[in-house]
Amino acid sequence: MSETNPAAAAEVAAPHRYTAAMAAEIEARWQDFWDADGTYAAPNPSGDLAGDPALVAKPKKFIMDMFPYPSGAGLHVGHPLGYIATDVFARFQRMTGHNVLHTLGFDAFGLPAEQYAVQTGTHPRVSTEANIENMKIQLRQLGLGHDKRRSFATIDPDYYKWTQWIFLQIFNSWYDDEAKKARPISELIAQFESGERGVSGGRSWNELTAAERADVLGEYRLAYASDAPVNWCPGLGTVLANEEVTADGRSERGNFPVFKAKLRQWNMRITAYADRLLDDLDELDWPEAIKLQQRNWIGRSEGARVDFPIDGERITVFTTRPDTLFGASYMVLAPEHPLVEKFTPQEWPEGTHDVWTGGHATPAEAVAAYRAQAASKSDVERQAEAKDKTGVFIGAYATNPVNGEQVPVFIADYVLMGYGTGAIMAVPGHDSRDFEFARAFELPIRCVVEPTDGRGTDTATWDEAFVSYDARIVNSAGADVSLDGLGVVEAKARITEWLERTGTGEGTVNFRLRDWLFSRQRYWGEPFPIVYDEDGIAHALPESMLPLELPEVEDYSPRTFDPDDADTQPETPLSRNEDWVNVTLDLGDGAGPRNYRRETNTMPNWAGSCWYELRYLDPHNSEKLVDPEIERYWMGPREGQPHGGVDLYVGGAEHAVLHLLYARFWSKVLFDLGHVSSAEPFHKLFNQGMIQAYVYRDARGIAVPAAEVEERDGSSYYEGEKVSRLLGKMGKSLKNAVTPDEICAEYGADTLRLYEMAMGPLDVSRPWDTRAVVGQFRLLQRLWRNVVDEDSGAVTVVDTEPDEDTLRALHKAIDGVRGDLEGMRFNTAIAKVTELNNHLTKAGGPVSRSVAEALVLLVAPLAPHIAEELWRKLGHEDSVVHRDFPVADPAYVVDETVTCVVQIKGKVKARLEVAPSISEEELEKVALADDKVVAALDGAGIRKVIVRAPKLVNIVTA
Repeated sequence: MSETNPAAAAEVAAPHRYTAAMAAEIEARWQDFWDADGTYAAPNPSGDLAGDPALVAKPKKFIMDMFPYPSGAGLHVGHPLGYIATDVFARFQRMTGHNVLHTLGFDAFGLPAEQYAVQTGTHPRVSTEANIENMKIQLRQLGLGHDKRRSFATIDPDYYKWTQWIFLQIFNSWYDDEAKKARPISELIAQFESGERGVSGGRSWNELTAAERADVLGEYRLAYASDAPVNWCPGLGTVLANEEVTADGRSERGNFPVFKAKLRQWNMRITAYADRLLDDLDELDWPEAIKLQQRNWIGRSEGARVDFPIDGERITVFTTRPDTLFGASYMVLAPEHPLVEKFTPQEWPEGTHDVWTGGHATPAEAVAAYRAQAASKSDVERQAEAKDKTGVFIGAYATNPVNGEQVPVFIADYVLMGYGTGAIMAVPGHDSRDFEFARAFELPIRCVVEPTDGRGTDTATWDEAFVSYDARIVNSAGADVSLDGLGVVEAKARITEWLERTGTGEGTVNFRLRDWLFSRQRYWGEPFPIVYDEDGIAHALPESMLPLELPEVEDYSPRTFDPDDADTQPETPLSRNEDWVNVTLDLGDGAGPRNYRRETNTMPNWAGSCWYELRYLDPHNSEKLVDPEIERYWMGPREGQPHGGVDLYVGGAEHAVLHLLYARFWSKVLFDLGHVSSAEPFHKLFNQGMIQAYVYRDARGIAVPAAEVEERDGSSYYEGEKVSRLLGKMGKSLKNAVTPDEICAEYGADTLRLYEMAMGPLDVSRPWDTRAVVGQFRLLQRLWRNVVDEDSGAVTVVDTEPDEDTLRALHKAIDGVRGDLEGMRFNTAIAKVTELNNHLTKAGGPVSRSVAEALVLLVAPLAPHIAEELWRKLGHEDSVVHRDFPVADPAYVVDETVTCVVQIKGKVKARLEVAPSISEEELEKVALADDKVVAALDGAGIRKVIVRAPKLVNIVTA
């Protein structure tokens, strides 16, 4: 602690001065009081958390922070920014008559704890629970008003029992396209059994074997297992999500190569909800930037499905430009496309161009070599616009349906299996990537959309493709269809009608959104409540067997392999516990006890955060996911919130797509199945900015301790050597982290809260400056002095009425702070509190009790500990937490007078102090009678008087 720190420099002559030591004592005492009193307990309308009916009868507010992950590094001052903001807002809502639910749990499954277990042998639960306890201590120190009865961690078996239960609801559901909702799989089975719905191939449901029935249902289930292309990392021994792979195709953790591989994985059919996920964004109160990111991720596009016949079968493509079909001169399949091997011949067809073969003797060799090359690249790398286009001819030709032309079929890495059908018709004249590929492989380039830039239709003279949605179609006439002379819109309609009439395609809608890969080859995650019988058929565990808890294993790490060996297969940690994997169970399905093998993958870390808002509502319910009455009360639809959801959800913009999209999907499935009344999890979303800090690096580029850097003459020095300075993230690895513990020790939690809220608008990133924290500490000292004598500790307020200037200052502050807190403009609210406090300080003399009490209540949401202490010193026995927030008297909010400018010939000649409510007629009389105006007119005739009450009079002379 610095000896010169104002917070530490308590003077002997002022024993009752507000210091760091006093702040620490006050804050610890009130935190203990809140816990013992249950101050922040939010009552439910029913159940074990039911409480005061009068409080339940008030309007409700459900305020949430995004789930924190309990890191071993603990918190730095950037982490609590959102938590403090929601706490301030929640406190304000309580004081304005709301029943407020505000709590915090912990998202505790995930890779960091598992990696720590691999390195140290410490069970992930041990390290995770220790991290949670440390984080709870740090958060409690900040005075956050959480209902602690409702807190939990995703690793609690009582919690992940219901995560597993929700998985089973999704597994046992299908999406009915006609009803536009999920329905129980039993209803689909009934349709098959009755013959209402036919089985492909013409066989009846009763003729199918159990395995065949399971395969049919797998085509419909919202949770299903399939051979899916995945990011396989042999060096880590696990499959990775896209977000865990860097742009250069390596693992974010460990920097190992990542390959594309096909593995049996669980998936969630989120694509079934693409339209609803898109449409319902319109009703949410979210930042437009986040909505745009979700819309782009879902990626709805209208176009046509087109079938290209090949060897008695067909390759299906999706295109948004069916009007350019006559310009398709080749096709490209994704290297992983399942039809590649089927259509690849033993030898090269006669006349194959050398540039098409990649120098390989046979098509099979060329395809195998190219697939291996493509598997080592990330999706980002494969689609990079600037890279050279690569590919290889598979040795087969397909037929363009509009003109019968034989077009060569290639594989190329710029086509992804995850988008559309994994196949494209290439129209190089009017697509930039296709143009570059065609030039590289000497393929025909045809103009079918007439250029409007004067280049003409001879593509041999073109340097780039011509892309336009506002031009005429040319060179597009066949035997029974012609598009020549049509605009793009008309041409699309005509060719789509022709495709449907001829059975070679149809108009359709496509989405960029892919089904959610839901498997991880890891230990520290929720086990799947799925077992497999001897025929490999998946069976759901009955609810009575939940939770299925994680077993003990000797080795937490997935088996790792040669990082460069893409042909290996994962071996999961769970698979090594044979006693857990191989079990005899009676599933209650009438089959009696049978031998089963458990699923040995675990759920991804996203699973627990897909529904945690519901557990906050009814955290101890062991019989139901959530009591329907409680869910309707806190999250049900209401005016302005047609889909229901949390009233305010605060967190970082980095979760714009994945977490928010996954949570919305789970919410909609639960809504469809009747388990909840809210079709959306989060009605209002607010993204807080980031607290940044300077990162200092030496000549080697190594970060040096920021606290030990000296600034002089505009440069930065560490141990006498000049270092670079760049504003960036705060973190332990960057050696620039400042912990909340440090600031609380030096100044107190209330000072930290005020500083973080005063740094700037909440949604804007801002740089941390420890030296500036003292400004908010001094504000609290002045507030204390306005109520308490620093020498005697006596309360100094007086029971007299304040003067009019003070009343105006008070009510303007009340009006402004109330509006700012409602709008989450915490920085300007603090500025208004400061202005009022300064007014009282400058006025001198004792402060009126009514003003002091109002000021304490204004401060209460922002600095709750000192507010509670001063409230008690002012003679109140109750807490400020549920006190009414002050209401401004409108008579004192309006300025007593405003300044009116009087102009003659455009020049200011007088300034008048007038009432804000003065009429135009009265203002004109006052202006014309003013001595300065009379003198300036000097008898000149007045042609016109323009009045804009109460601030302007403009006199035009003759």
